[in-house]
Amino acid sequence: MAFPQAFMDELTARNDIVDVVGSYVTLTSKSGSFWGCCPFHNEKTPSFHVLQDKQIYYCFGCKKGGGVVNFIMEEENLSFPEAVRFLAKRVNMEVPEDNTDREASRYRQRLLELNRDAARYYYQLLQGREGEGVRAYLEKRRISRSTAVKFGMGASADSWDSLLLAMTKKGYSKKELLDAGLVVQNKNGGLYDKFRNRLMLPVIDTRGDVVAFGSRVLDKSEPKYMNSSETPVYSKRRVLYGLNLAKKTKRPNIILCEGNLDIVTLHQAGFDNAVASMGTALTPEQVRLLSRFTKELVLCYDNDNAGKIATERALQILNNSEFSVKVLQLPKRLVDGEYIKQDADDFIKFQGPDAFERLLSGSENGVEFRMAQIAAKHDLQNDEARIAYCAEISELLATLGGAVEREVYTVRAAEVAKIGTDAMKVEVQRAIKRKNAKERRAELRRDLNPSMSLQPKERSLRYENMRSARAEEGLLRLLLLDESLFDTQAPPREEEFSSPLLGRAFALLWQAHLEGHAVSLHLLSGELTSEEMSHITFVSQQPESVRNAPKALSDYIKIIRNEANKRAGDDTDPLLAATEKYKNKLGGKQL
Repeated sequence: MAFPQAFMDELTARNDIVDVVGSYVTLTSKSGSFWGCCPFHNEKTPSFHVLQDKQIYYCFGCKKGGGVVNFIMEEENLSFPEAVRFLAKRVNMEVPEDNTDREASRYRQRLLELNRDAARYYYQLLQGREGEGVRAYLEKRRISRSTAVKFGMGASADSWDSLLLAMTKKGYSKKELLDAGLVVQNKNGGLYDKFRNRLMLPVIDTRGDVVAFGSRVLDKSEPKYMNSSETPVYSKRRVLYGLNLAKKTKRPNIILCEGNLDIVTLHQAGFDNAVASMGTALTPEQVRLLSRFTKELVLCYDNDNAGKIATERALQILNNSEFSVKVLQLPKRLVDGEYIKQDADDFIKFQGPDAFERLLSGSENGVEFRMAQIAAKHDLQNDEARIAYCAEISELLATLGGAVEREVYTVRAAEVAKIGTDAMKVEVQRAIKRKNAKERRAELRRDLNPSMSLQPKERSLRYENMRSARAEEGLLRLLLLDESLFDTQAPPREEEFSSPLLGRAFALLWQAHLEGHAVSLHLLSGELTSEEMSHITFVSQQPESVRNAPKALSDYIKIIRNEANKRAGDDTDPLLAATEKYKNKLGGKQL
């Protein structure tokens, strides 16, 4: 919605960006601004910049930027109106709302209430006759009643429309049930329950809202596991099962597993720091979420090939992050003379909590895990395989930033390969040189094509006319720097801009200027997407001299209008046109 500008001005004034960002990120003051490690991607060297005078932030690593409202939208995964309410609540301000936005807010709340009532319905079914099968299954899995209650477990009936009838009886519409992902529509338009004859596991976010459901069948039918689809209140990339409980743990780390029932078993065994992703590999959004509650992660995926791949992907996402990362590898279990995989749930049941605690204490760090995976690929009794191992392991060691860390693991790799340490060090140094040369070549390519570094990160926003776009950027910066410059010159119209984004941003700020509001980037927060706002923030931070600002303004406007004329098909130079007209008057004679 379009909140009153006076309200937005007061909201942003009372929510100083340094105070707000500082409650999420450790900021260090340097040369009049603030720096910290970006909360939106993993990094060890701070590239996240907060400018208090402009009330904006920008990360030079992931290129995200904006004002205080944009920061809350990104960090808390909220829409613009929700972020505004979040900040208003922070400073005890009353939010003026129009009917449209009030309805949207109510509808979202309505879906959350529907999820909560559905969870209660499933819970009640578990206690009654229709929940006998699920209770028997829980007993078989050795899940206690108290644990089931703690996780809010329930049962879905072996019926096509049990939940549908129960929720419509409570006053919920069929559209609400569809939007919440609780029912499915068939080809004929009829509705039926999505979850039937299953163990139900409500997914609760860190605010305590039921946002989705996970489920498991009681027999061997497929699909074994079924989760809610994406809904207006649920994004699987941004939620971790069990984090609502694990965030309260006294343990120093958080254990990341694959399955929901692994989490249930671990919590019951005393490991209340376990969480699971919702049917996805670890995502950057989940990493950001975890960073609020811990700086140490333990990856505990299944010990099959898929689990190893998931571990490797997670390590890549967490590489060079502020997290201390360990990998807990579950040993295979011997059954009837054959070793089979086991997950955390199996291990706790067959080996016990004490054995898991010992594994947890001795878990490898991420580098050790990756080194072990490389070693397992090579027959180190074979000379050719040892040479191949040294080549591959040196590429890994070359990525380690710390000299001491690299030295420790280089010595260890040499011992594994049974070669001299000096020879292994030479291989690692060669790998470092290759890595640095590759980075220099990439940097050279960027330097030879500087216009690429000035293009928006998102392809959909790329400039088609770089000459005009550079002038449009300058015009935008001048308006933000000193709007009084425009008192003597009328700016171009929005349609004269070659970049739709720059034209729209300028038009919005110019309109605010005409209405008597102070021109500031926060005026764009509710009008632009995250990607658009990030690029405009990048543009606003580029150098712009105010010494010759009137002349620069005139030049920018001239360039924009000339380029606009060319696009319109009128690319004739005005002086040349006047000359031709005079020649025609003379009957074509030479001047």
